Amino acid sequence: MVLNLVKGTTFMFLRGLGLAGNTFVLVSYIYIFRGSEKKPIHLILIHLFFANILMLFSEGTPRTIASCKVVVSLERVARGLSICTTSLLTVVQAITISPRASRWGRLQPRSAWHLLPLLLFCWMLNSLIISKRYNYCYFVPKNLIIRWIFLAFTVLGDAVFQGAMGGASGHMVFLLHKHHQHHVLHLQTSKLLYRTPPEVRAAQSILLLVLCFLFFYWTDYFMSLYSTVSLENYSMALDVQNFLTLGFAILSPFVLIHRDRHVATCFHAH
Repeated sequence: MVLNLVKGTTFMFLRGLGLAGNTFVLVSYIYIFRGSEKKPIHLILIHLFFANILMLFSEGTPRTIASCKVVVSLERVARGLSICTTSLLTVVQAITISPRASRWGRLQPRSAWHLLPLLLFCWMLNSLIISKRYNYCYFVPKNLIIRWIFLAFTVLGDAVFQGAMGGASGHMVFLLHKHHQHHVLHLQTSKLLYRTPPEVRAAQSILLLVLCFLFFYWTDYFMSLYSTVSLENYSMALDVQNFLTLGFAILSPFVLIHRDRHVATCFHAH
């Protein structure tokens, strides 16, 4: 009884902390986006933290309320939006720091609003995913073949998005390595102070977000496999898995608060 109370309190505290952090960062980026310079990356970050809020809200809903099919599907859609948006964020940032004359640089969106069709596509794609969350709530097709088709599309979608995320991250690491070499050369030939360009710092922040996402995603995946094949310490494994499911949504806003000077300024101001 006491252990359940501690676990419930800890979960609610982390969920509340995540909701507060995501809401603050979301409002901060909306304020930044309303300025004269509307960067595509800011629009994607707004979408990402909105998806995080949806995930924290749906995952923390009591099971008596979660029996509603809308809430159950909202949780799955929010998780899909998280991986889709993180992948898009990584690709766009890789394009942003690429030289304009390169193949990547030519793909740079001229306006933030040009990304709206891609974000709408993410919603349409993830809204088509049908899932079953709890035993008492069935929200899957009865036909076994259709179930396997949906499962295949889900796995394929995650693989495609993570492949794009990995390729864009590798490209950013390559560009950051070249920037580091240029930085060292500059310090050797000049006594002037050298400041890291905002695009490079943003790329470093997004790489941190990607690492956080991949850590929680794959740890959650392997914990799910463990829970499936073993019944030992099932309760503890399920508790850890519940935390891992929300880990990225809880941690990601604080990564940006620490890394992004605009958000950090708003944070210290409040």
